Amino acid sequence: MSSPPAMSDTRTRLVLTRIPDSWAWVRTDVPIRLLPLTAAYAIAYKASGRAGWLGLQAGDIPVQLWFGLVGVPVMFTAAAAVRLWLTRRRGALNVPAGAADAFFQAGFYALNGPIEEAFFRGLVQGGLSIVWGAPIGFAVGTASYVLYHRLGRWTWEETFATALVGVPLGLAFWLLPGPASLLGVSLAHIAATCGFLGPGPYLLRKMRLV
Repeated sequence: MSSPPAMSDTRTRLVLTRIPDSWAWVRTDVPIRLLPLTAAYAIAYKASGRAGWLGLQAGDIPVQLWFGLVGVPVMFTAAAAVRLWLTRRRGALNVPAGAADAFFQAGFYALNGPIEEAFFRGLVQGGLSIVWGAPIGFAVGTASYVLYHRLGRWTWEETFATALVGVPLGLAFWLLPGPASLLGVSLAHIAATCGFLGPGPYLLRKMRLV
């Protein structure tokens, strides 16, 4: 029988995770969630004749890269700060026990971010923007992105916190100069997820903030 995750003796209850713990949910999350999102986007891309509104293009590369360069540190820091605030309210946090699991989770989030952006920003927001206009596409794409986190049994606080990612990235996908592109928003999304889960909590523990 496996032993439960180790707990720290700090006031905040830290559930320390290792690669086998993370792999246990990654191996089910990929086929149940990421593959269907990818398939839906791929079907739309093929059926639409590789439409530009889906965002699978570089866009204005300098603009996209500048957005990514600015967005990565800002989104990571903001997400880690929100995670710290939520942790102090809840008194518990899952934290990688070491750098190995932090990097393992980061690798998964590097896959997860572009897939979520492709579906919610490219397919949902981009598609509805063509049909009903950009404001409706932005509103529905952002709302669906935020609320779908409840399917993963996130608390309402954690779910609404994802609006801090959904709103700015939805606006960026809509308003950045040049053709619609998933490049910049995907980089920022990866950083935000890494700040909120895995590497972010790991750094918070290293800094003795939790």
